[in-house]
Amino acid sequence: MDTTPQDLSHLFLQLGLANDDEAIERFISGHQLPSNILLQQAPFWTASQKHFLAESLSEDAQWTEVIDQLDTLLRRA
Repeated sequence: MDTTPQDLSHLFLQLGLANDDEAIERFISGHQLPSNILLQQAPFWTASQKHFLAESLSEDAQWTEVIDQLDTLLRRA
């Protein structure tokens, strides 16, 4: 069983991104999404990041809740 905490910091780590609070806030501020683009289809993800997000969402995996949280944050403009 995976005991990795499911929070934004660890999601960013899973995605290979800087995961300190400041880096997360910069990423969110600089990557706002329009409502017509699915999170996993955003142009700023790499192919492996898109795959991780899409697979996690389709399988209702342990990361789904925090991915949904990120999705909301990327649309707050």
